[in-house]
Amino acid sequence: MEQVDTRVAYQNPWLSVREDTVRWPDGSTGIYGVIDKRDFALVVPWDGEGFHLVEQYRYPVQERCWEFPQGGWPPGSAGGSGLSLAKAELAEETGFTAGTWTRLGYLQAAPGVMSQCFDVYLASDLVAGPPSREASEQDMRQKWVSVSSLEEMIRAGELRDAHSIAAYGLFRLR
Repeated sequence: MEQVDTRVAYQNPWLSVREDTVRWPDGSTGIYGVIDKRDFALVVPWDGEGFHLVEQYRYPVQERCWEFPQGGWPPGSAGGSGLSLAKAELAEETGFTAGTWTRLGYLQAAPGVMSQCFDVYLASDLVAGPPSREASEQDMRQKWVSVSSLEEMIRAGELRDAHSIAAYGLFRLR
C-alpha cells in the first residue's frame, strides 16, 4: 500500500485525524483514516503478591473502568523517555514509587486505526506515597488485587481495558 496524498481532517492538542489517499496493490485507490496520537506508558505495579489498579470514569465509553496506571505526556510538553513517563504516571495516579523497573514490551494501541503505541513497565519494590492526580482524575479510585482476583475481574468483564489485559499477558510471559 502506498500513500498518494494526505490531509489533516481534524486536530486538537491531544490528537489529529488525517485522511490519506492510498494506492492498493492492484493499482486502485481508496482512503484510509488514521488517528495520530502521542505514545503513552502503562505501569504494572506489582508487590510480589498482587497488583495495584486504578478506576476512573472514561468519557468515551461513559463508564468507570478498572485498569493499570497509564497515561501520556500532556499537550505542549517536550515529553521524555517511556520510563520517565511510567514513573510519573505511577506516582501521579497511585502515589507509589518503585525501586525496580523492568520494561515488559512496546505494544501497538490499535494499529488498524491509529499510530499510537505504548511502553509497558513492571514496577516492583513499591514504596507508598500520596498521589498527585490531574483534574480529570479527581474521582480516581485505587485498590490492591491478588493475581486470582485480577484474573477473575478479567473473566467477569469487570476489567475490560485491552491495554491492561495485554500488559498482564506480558507480565505472565516474563
